[in-house]
This record gives sequence, structure tokens and C-alpha cells, in this order.
Amino acid sequence: MKGTEFAELSAFMAVTRERSFRKAAQLLGLTPSALSHTIRSLEERLGARLLNRTTRSVAPTQAGQTLFERLGPAFQDIEGAVKDVGAFQTQPRGTVRLNLPRLAVHRVITPILGDFTTAYPDIQLDLVIDDNITDVVAKGFDAGIRSGELISQDMIAVKLTPDLRMAVVGSAHYFQKHTIPRKPADLNNHSCVSYRWNETGTLYPWRFNNKEQSVDVKVSQSVTVNDIDILCEAALQGVGLALLPESFVQPHINNGNLVRVLEDWCQPFAGFYLYYPDKPHMPAALRAFIDFVKLSRRLDKPA
Repeated sequence: MKGTEFAELSAFMAVTRERSFRKAAQLLGLTPSALSHTIRSLEERLGARLLNRTTRSVAPTQAGQTLFERLGPAFQDIEGAVKDVGAFQTQPRGTVRLNLPRLAVHRVITPILGDFTTAYPDIQLDLVIDDNITDVVAKGFDAGIRSGELISQDMIAVKLTPDLRMAVVGSAHYFQKHTIPRKPADLNNHSCVSYRWNETGTLYPWRFNNKEQSVDVKVSQSVTVNDIDILCEAALQGVGLALLPESFVQPHINNGNLVRVLEDWCQPFAGFYLYYPDKPHMPAALRAFIDFVKLSRRLDKPA
């Protein structure tokens, strides 16, 4: 295979993976126009249209999806071989790409960010905030952080936090006009603001249990959004009740801006874990990050 042909395939893989010429161009160090020209050259050489483009989106055609799936394992092997070279470096360097939800940034990453970058100035952390359930391997990430309930069994997982809980909250102003729900079914009489996953369009379930029974409630949404900051703000403004992580809304509960309800129905679930694929010759930068996170969590525990 000629060098230009490999470059074209690399460009195609990047655009298909990112679903964006702009993002792929940034990763490849190219201009979007140069990248677009490369893709056109590949399509002309193969005699097939590989990508459907609009002003807002990029998606593979059937031929493009087939090519992407066939090339995927080969490119993962190539990328892994290149990354493995870094495992033999004395001083870890390079980029660690990490996919994690917004809440995990505040709970896990922000407290250690300054110390880590001081300890490892040659490592660049590429943090992608993503509340969707993302296949980190398929998307080219080195590792991810998610609740332990959402992690595939073929991953290595390191526990980072205690168990998590959700909280149903509404503003004090909202409860001046509405009765406080005593059981999950009472939510049918309330307006709610709900989280919707961007990629699938699925609503986050309002699921409750009190150790004796589990209940799923189909609430009436006044607002749906894919950002927990906006969910919280909507609740603070009295738009409706919101189901949010306990630690995220605890400051608002403490200062009286939000009132918590149905607490006995919100039981703990698995906390955050750092997870990554089990591969030989782990890159030194990723190993340094994992070891640093492990150490920081041990130091945080009370004696």
C-alpha cells in the first residue's frame, strides 16, 4: 500500500469515528478543506461514495460503514503498536484521552488536576466530557470513568468513589404551590425535568426502590435536556422536580434552595470506576495516570 493510500484511509477512519470533519482535522493536524479533499480522492479511487455530508452532520454510507468495520481492527492494532513504544520511555509523555461524565470531573479529576500536571508535565490530558454511555475503545479513548453498573466485564476497573445516590429535588418556591410527593406514584401529579441521552434519545429512567420493591415511574416532562447543569437550574427556577446525583445537588439542599423528597426510595448504586482495556505493554503515560489516581484515592481515605 502506498503512503498516500494509507493516509486517505486514516483520514476516512478519523472522520467516520468523529462524525465531523472539523474534529477529525484537529486530531490529524490538517485543515478541514485539506481533509475533505483527501476523502474525495479516496472516494474517487474506490469508485464509491463513503460519507454523506450535510452542513451539520457527517455519516457513513452503507459502503462507508462496511469499510469502517473492516478496517477497524487493523487500525487498532497499528495504533496499539505505536502507543506501546511509549511504554518503554523512562519519563512518561504523550496524551491520555479520557471519556467521563460531567459529575466525575468534579468528583474525581478536578481535585487532582493541578498535582498531576505538576508531577507529569510531559503528559497531556485530553478530557472529553460525555454523559452518554460511550464505547471508549471504539471511539479511540485510552480510558473512561463511569458508574460500575455501566462498565463492560471485559474491562479492567478501579474503584474511585463510594456508592452514589440519586435525589429527587424541587425548589422551595415550587413546593409552595405543589404538595410534597410521599411515594413514587405521586410524581404523576407533578411536572418534571428529565435527562435525555443525546446519542440514543432515551430518557433517563425515574427508577426507585426502598429495599422491598422497585418502581419505575413514567413522569410528565415539562423540560428534557442532555445537560445536568441545566436540569439543576430548571429545578432551582421552580420549573419542576428533577432527578439528579445527590452529591451534585447537596450544596443547594444544604442552603435551602432545593428541597429533597422521596429520599427513602433512592437507594445507593455503584460508584465511579476508572476503566480501561486489558492490553499488554500499556503506554507509560496511561500507566502513570492510573497509578496517580489510585494513590490519590488511597490518600483521601481516613486513617
